[in-house]
Amino acid sequence: MTRVIRTDEEAVEVARKLAALLADEAGVRDRERRLPEAEVAELSASGLLGITVPAEFGGAEVSVATLTEVFRTLAAADASLAQIPHSHVVFLQALRLQGTEEQQRRYFAAALAGQRFANAQSERGGRTVADDATTLRRRPDGGYVLDGEKFYCTGALFADWIVVRAVLADPAEPDGPAAPDGPAASGGPGASGGPPLKMLAYLPRDTPGVTVRDDWDGMGQRTTASGTVLLAQVAVDETQVVPYTPIFGAATTYGARAQVLHAALDTGIARGALDAAVAQVARARPWFESGVDRAADEPLLIQQAGELEILVRGAEALLREAATAIDAAEADLTDDSTARASVATAVAKVAGARASVEVSSALFDLGGTRSAADALNLSRYWRDARTHTLHDPARWKVQHVGRWLLDGTPPPRHGQL
Repeated sequence: MTRVIRTDEEAVEVARKLAALLADEAGVRDRERRLPEAEVAELSASGLLGITVPAEFGGAEVSVATLTEVFRTLAAADASLAQIPHSHVVFLQALRLQGTEEQQRRYFAAALAGQRFANAQSERGGRTVADDATTLRRRPDGGYVLDGEKFYCTGALFADWIVVRAVLADPAEPDGPAAPDGPAASGGPGASGGPPLKMLAYLPRDTPGVTVRDDWDGMGQRTTASGTVLLAQVAVDETQVVPYTPIFGAATTYGARAQVLHAALDTGIARGALDAAVAQVARARPWFESGVDRAADEPLLIQQAGELEILVRGAEALLREAATAIDAAEADLTDDSTARASVATAVAKVAGARASVEVSSALFDLGGTRSAADALNLSRYWRDARTHTLHDPARWKVQHVGRWLLDGTPPPRHGQL
């Protein structure tokens, strides 16, 4: 039976209890690359997959501040599992922005029932990550045919629904959907005669023509259930298709929402690594030159621990600030409010990335030689941090922050900011 969470406070409480369960064998799952089937089932049953569903459809409609705290809490326990619901939440937001009432009713009910939505967005080919070769073509009967191949499809192996981003072939044809009003957006333009319109197709996992491969081999985030998704002549009903490009045609927090959750994952990894370091210090021997009886009494170690705590707390504070900025923007959606939310989110993402990599490395300085024992598998924190922080380059976040600071240049609208 899937729980239905009613309040923000309940969502955080449930996340903390689930995190305690996830932490127990997180290291073992990572070392053995044992996909978290039972743990994902617990996630579904917990009700956390439905907490962003709007109140009018029976959900808690939690704030972004609460949502980021949920993700940060789960990531501190198991960063791989915490990443699995990321796309789930993002695609529910796409439905909220672009779905019809019928689509919202259908898919929001599925989320409240604990069903899982996974992404099929990125591709190996293309000049950049924004280029999609996967196509959605109109059929004479009004439906579509979907063909393509997607890579790093987080959670796809455990999904009830796979959401595929695809280019709409020949959108200007009379029997095709109308291009969105307004200027083309960097998230995928759609003006007639311009770059192709992008769409999202919500497919049941067992749709004929859909194949998911268990082939993710990253050094970190090993158990995100991210496989390649193959799409061969997949029949898609028009009720399963939601416009993607128009999301970016006006002021939006869509990208900031997605990115603040990535920041929450990084910040959670940092906190988890520091907690692990503290536990290792309690078992470590003091350095013989220190003249103390416990490693925790070494002045130099104390200094480093304090610096790391300040680093993590700074990332956590910036994460809360970004979430608050997004909530404020959604209460008063303007070009300025959404730009401020995106800048705050970029700052939080950079801070979280830096904290996760630095703390997960310094863990071994605090824990000493014993902490490097393979049986402890403490390297998973660094491997998870180093792998996940590659998701969106921090260098470009810094650029957007700098331009905003110096010239007031608003950041571009796309799903990575």
